[in-house]
Amino acid sequence: MSSVWAELRRRNVVKVAVAYAIVGWLLVEVASVLFETFEAPAWVMKVFATVIIMGFPLAMFFAWAYELTPEGLKKEKDVDRSQSITHITGRNIDYIIIAALSVALVFFAFTHDWRGEEVQDADITADKSIAVLAFTDLSPEGDQEYFSDGISEELLNVLAKIPGLRVAARTSSFQFKGQNRDVIDIGEQLNVALVLEGSVRKAGLQIRITAQLVDASNGFHLWSETYDRELANIFAVQDEIAAAIVGALKEHLGLQVEAAVQRRYTDNPDAYDAYLQGWALIKSFNLGVDGPAKLDASRQHFERALALDPAYALAFVGLAFVESYYVGLG
Repeated sequence: MSSVWAELRRRNVVKVAVAYAIVGWLLVEVASVLFETFEAPAWVMKVFATVIIMGFPLAMFFAWAYELTPEGLKKEKDVDRSQSITHITGRNIDYIIIAALSVALVFFAFTHDWRGEEVQDADITADKSIAVLAFTDLSPEGDQEYFSDGISEELLNVLAKIPGLRVAARTSSFQFKGQNRDVIDIGEQLNVALVLEGSVRKAGLQIRITAQLVDASNGFHLWSETYDRELANIFAVQDEIAAAIVGALKEHLGLQVEAAVQRRYTDNPDAYDAYLQGWALIKSFNLGVDGPAKLDASRQHFERALALDPAYALAFVGLAFVESYYVGLG
């Protein structure tokens, strides 16, 4: 057994295993953040993690059976032991391990909450927390779900920028979409004090948005408002709702903050609408028979958004995301 272990070390199999584990963990952690940011379907992360896991035995096999030489990669049995440079390769792997560990520690430091359990419990006691549920589509044709989701996400992004306010993640709050769940149950499950819910009714160039801020401890409304506006003023309506919500949060949670400034990537409501339709198709994309059709339709929406506003950065991101799918599907 000792001879096998010694040979594993000589061939750098052990170091390769350590390096692969660290780099693999780092890639999965970074991917989980990026995929959530771009709202990739859940299966994308599963496939990515599976590929990383399946690559481990392959890496071990190549580390055992092959050796890196000045002439390139050769089978280990074909390398003269006196000419072997495994000690140099091992030192290079050490550098990789150190670099990967350094990056992993920095990433962990930036993504980990260092406040400690005591401070976290204090935050929960202060009840400065909120969940934004997916707004309900009440449009006559029932075909504006992508738009109502977009409104919800915009408001969630605004609230997430308020210091001192804990905001439930989109994936957590949107799981109740289409469910007739009691607000009190939702508040308990998400561990939030307040719940923001609402509806969107879009007909032609007119839009009606209703937003309600609810106390999750008892289900009573703290604030409610209905906005009837022209669709051309959708960005102003979003800002108006956000300002009203911040005002209610000041009153009921004692938050001494101003409304977060929401960055606008476009001032064209039609480009914004096309962008939302494109992302809605990506979110519903699957590997079924309708997958390619959804990808094509999504790309057309992003291209239309860029035709309406050539400087629309998020539309470029969406288009790049679609192209990456095409590459992945071969």
